[in-house]
Amino acid sequence: MAGAHAEAFSKIAGVTLAGCVDIDTDRAEAFAAEHAIPMAFTSLVSALESGEVDAAANCTPDASHFETTMAVLEAGAHVFCEKPLATTYEDAAQMAAKARSKGIIHGVNLTYRNVAALQTARTLIAEGRIGHIRHFEASYLQSWLTQPAWGDWRSDPTWLWRLSTEHGSLGVLGDVGIHIFDFLTYAAGQNVAELTGRLGTFDKAEDGRIDGYTLDANDSFSATVALESGALGVIHATRFAPGNLNDLSLQIYGTKGGLKVTNTGPLGTLRVCEGDNLEKATWVPVVLSPVKTNFERFAEAVQSGAGMVPDFDEGARLQAVLDGVFRAHNERRQISL
Repeated sequence: MAGAHAEAFSKIAGVTLAGCVDIDTDRAEAFAAEHAIPMAFTSLVSALESGEVDAAANCTPDASHFETTMAVLEAGAHVFCEKPLATTYEDAAQMAAKARSKGIIHGVNLTYRNVAALQTARTLIAEGRIGHIRHFEASYLQSWLTQPAWGDWRSDPTWLWRLSTEHGSLGVLGDVGIHIFDFLTYAAGQNVAELTGRLGTFDKAEDGRIDGYTLDANDSFSATVALESGALGVIHATRFAPGNLNDLSLQIYGTKGGLKVTNTGPLGTLRVCEGDNLEKATWVPVVLSPVKTNFERFAEAVQSGAGMVPDFDEGARLQAVLDGVFRAHNERRQISL
């Protein structure tokens, strides 16, 4: 993700990559050389004290987001943090409050806000095209625990840490589940009101360990969800879905029609069934146009002094939902948010 951030920000007018930070000297220097970054640091404090930093992109593992982001905020720099914002709602809320109190631009990289299909679906729903929302289905299906297309997770720490709570992972729920909840709530223009949830962790290695990694993070989850309006639906995600490399989809149904959204292709896909097509169940593609990326929105916010969306407050609200799924699983009950 750090590479993706560096490439994206380097293409934006008015943005200069000033430095990079990694606790490993060789990695820091190699990353700096790869992306033509003039300074490489092995300490976040040193980078912030250099006087060359206006803003920071935080691409550390999930469990490090709180400590590193709070340090950036304390230093007075704007910050763009990877998702999930933190590992608990309490930490995420503290990050949001700190950013607001310092008057600092804060953004969270909910990647699929970059998908034109999602942005257009939100507009159509807000305009009342499908009426009052009554039901929805959302899924995020990956298969990288069944095939090596993205690398061999059995030997590559790039993936192994995502399977270990000890290494800060919230499992598939924190990694991609947050995208589904964001996909749904952003499109619907509503927050989650109640939910139930179950998590599943499956045997993947002898004694559940590979090298120094205990593979105990959740691999699959499912949730039943009620939105603020009372609309009901199901949400699920897994890394055990052969035939699906990275497939996110949302179906949302209202009193006047329905929408189907995917992340397929550069703009995603969006289809609508409404009006006379309801009787024939005919779905019509919606023409899409590119939208600004989170990287562009953050850069523009820093340059203008205006806030960006999605911000830490939205990240914290989603963190409350993730915490709710964990509680629902552990306590085997419905959770109100």
